[in-house]
Amino acid sequence: MRMTDRARRAVAALAAAAAIAVALSGCTGGETTLAGTPQQVAGELPADTVEQLQSAVEHAMAATGSSGAIVGVWVPWAGAWVSGLGTTAHDSDTPVTTDMAFRITSMTRPMTCDVLYGMVEDGIVGLDDSVAKYVPSTPNLGEVTLRHLCDNSSGLGRSSDTLIHDVLRTPERQWHPREVAAAGLGKESSEAGVAFTDSDTGYLLLGMALQNAARESMPALIREYVTQPLGLQATGLPGAAAAAPGDPALPGYFSDQADRDAGCTAPRDYTVLSSSFGFTDSGGVSTIDELGVYTASLAARAKEGDGLAPRWSGAKPVSTKSDSWYQYAGGTFIAGSMIGQQGATPGYLTSAYADVDNGLTVAVVLNNSAAPESLVGYLAKELAAIVSKVPAREGETAPEFGLPWTADDYHQRVADRAICPIDDAAE
Repeated sequence: MRMTDRARRAVAALAAAAAIAVALSGCTGGETTLAGTPQQVAGELPADTVEQLQSAVEHAMAATGSSGAIVGVWVPWAGAWVSGLGTTAHDSDTPVTTDMAFRITSMTRPMTCDVLYGMVEDGIVGLDDSVAKYVPSTPNLGEVTLRHLCDNSSGLGRSSDTLIHDVLRTPERQWHPREVAAAGLGKESSEAGVAFTDSDTGYLLLGMALQNAARESMPALIREYVTQPLGLQATGLPGAAAAAPGDPALPGYFSDQADRDAGCTAPRDYTVLSSSFGFTDSGGVSTIDELGVYTASLAARAKEGDGLAPRWSGAKPVSTKSDSWYQYAGGTFIAGSMIGQQGATPGYLTSAYADVDNGLTVAVVLNNSAAPESLVGYLAKELAAIVSKVPAREGETAPEFGLPWTADDYHQRVADRAICPIDDAAE
């Protein structure tokens, strides 16, 4: 029964993937199979829009000390813009190209949740199973369920805050997820299921639970449930051995305080890194086109009728101080009508969002991870706001929608989080 269900899902997903790939490439093709999402029109976005988008990315590059960035923006009714900006290093003339692989940081989280929901459908685990059922070393977490871990409502503390300096000192070290999770489990926790708590510990435990239940590794499970059904070749969860995120790879850097004080021109190289520290929280890799395909497919699955699919229907506010339209569920943030993620891992700041109603998709990576991870999320939202007002090409119809923020709002937030000098004259 398990293989029959999976085969049926794979056939359907492959058909959808073919349509998404055509749409995101900007090429002409047949009807897209994504419900409620118009077919991507061919061609680039208007020149003035591209200029605004490039300016926004370059502003964020300066704010983070990044020598390079890769960005993809796909607007179904107007066109697309996919570009590599800058160079592979501050002292290099080698341009960044769009085929370079990078670490997708917290976009790994929804992939881990995809595995969870696939295994639930296959009858291997239940959403409300206790994590202690599958991770025997956590008997005190009997009230924490797999659903809580995916929804980031486990109440558990963060692990990376405690260990990140160790990772920066020894990037090639291989970590056991239990060792990383222990740092978060040792912190004060709150009641499960009550509120959003941004816990990498929860996603590490979820990965451990799923591979124990399936008796397969998480890299294999992500291939099985996520990347193979979508036909993704450069996307996945690497093994523990230290390596670059792909070939070719976008080099990744980190500016320590001394480099920031000196103007962010000589950061340390973290291109070669063990993904074991991030594991099922932030260890994934991809390319810009494939990340765009995955994010668009995720948004399409999040829509059901006039509302969100059950996986996202129980969303909780990100905080008591955040805007009412900013929530979290199912491994993603929900920002108005868009869902996605933003995050950091040594060398990279990555964010991707897609609109569940109309398919507008943005994805971006910056190659210096020293700034707060929120900054790259601000950039993604700025890019989305810029293109949300783009008129439709002749013969197409722009959807009637609006985002609850402006490009100027998030442009300023990027500046406010800057850790490196921004040339005001270039503004």
